[in-house]
Amino acid sequence: MDDDAFFGLSRYHFLLAGLGAAIILAHWLPRFFSKREPAAAPLMILLGMAIALAVPELALLPDPRSSPGPWELISEMAVIVALFASGMRIDRLRPWRQWSPTLRLLALAMPLTILAVALLGVGLMGMTVAGAILLGAVLAPTDPVLAADVQVGPPHEGREHPVRFALTTEAALNDGLAFPFVHLGLVVAALGANPAIWLWEWLLVDVAYRIAAGVVVGIACGWALGQVLFVLPRAAVLADTASGVVALAGVMLCYGVAELIEGYGFIAVAVMGLTLRRVQVEHFFHRRLHDFGEAIEHALTAILLVALGSVMPLLLGDLTWLHLVVALTLLFVARPLVTWLALLHTSLTHGSRVRVAVYGVRGIGSIYYLCYAGSHMEFVNEAAIWSLVALVILLSTMLHGFTVGWAMEGIRD
Repeated sequence: MDDDAFFGLSRYHFLLAGLGAAIILAHWLPRFFSKREPAAAPLMILLGMAIALAVPELALLPDPRSSPGPWELISEMAVIVALFASGMRIDRLRPWRQWSPTLRLLALAMPLTILAVALLGVGLMGMTVAGAILLGAVLAPTDPVLAADVQVGPPHEGREHPVRFALTTEAALNDGLAFPFVHLGLVVAALGANPAIWLWEWLLVDVAYRIAAGVVVGIACGWALGQVLFVLPRAAVLADTASGVVALAGVMLCYGVAELIEGYGFIAVAVMGLTLRRVQVEHFFHRRLHDFGEAIEHALTAILLVALGSVMPLLLGDLTWLHLVVALTLLFVARPLVTWLALLHTSLTHGSRVRVAVYGVRGIGSIYYLCYAGSHMEFVNEAAIWSLVALVILLSTMLHGFTVGWAMEGIRD
């Protein structure tokens, strides 16, 4: 029998049927219980798990531990499109004081979360320093892909409550700002834990230069695409006739240029979205660009989540009770506590601080970072890291998906 056949039929067609059924069910079944936005993300993972357990021969994507390539490529595209869309959503950059919670989330909460997870990795799980740093960098950022239901609305829709604004801008920027710590894990794995060997180069190259390069490329590409779409030629601007595919082309161009000069492409596409949105702010075409990108993001995310569910039984095979302790500590202690402390003495109310602290979902970005690191270097604790990350994503999407609708009803836009 052909290796690609299953029950005498094409395995590929079984995969398509299973994928389609899982995505439809994940969006349809919640409607029997609530009129809120469907909690599709956790259900797609759970349905993917159900398919894998019922028919172990079916796997949408290979095991990411041995074949990270496909996972890295698909998750990378999903993240960069989501980051661009997050930047496009921001209607107003001013007043500047509204950025204060965002700056605290990026400069205080994220590094402290990375430190807390790294200490848990070393202290509880006996991980190497390099593996623990990587684990912290992978799990600290709020995912821009799965956080859409806590973000501000699409262009021109408003809904820029301080909670939504803080979570949107955090998700837009913290994936790129976590990259220096991913590189730090790789550096420590290669050169050892002696900072005297690598500290200054890491600070100058991986932190200062690559962040600055990402910001500059993002601003330049956002401005240039704005001129192409809205300004030149003045008698027949492209925005009057173009489709949203221009958004995808612009994202790929910006990301590629940033990576070619070794800047952080994640930062570049988020800044590009923010910059492009400032050109002809009220033009209807901004909504078309956003909606086209969001549709692509949703499609890629659905495939990734069902695929993640299909390999979840494999990834959780190395799970121990220590993994569960670390996962629960991250989700219910570390992230909420450090975020709460970071947001003290800001304009956010008590309830708003609680929502920002709790609803920082982990997801597609974590998959990308782990695949990126795994494709560049083999880590001693890689199997343990994958088990823990898979568990955190599963628990985080379930917590987020099944409660966020209720929680966000408590705020007024």
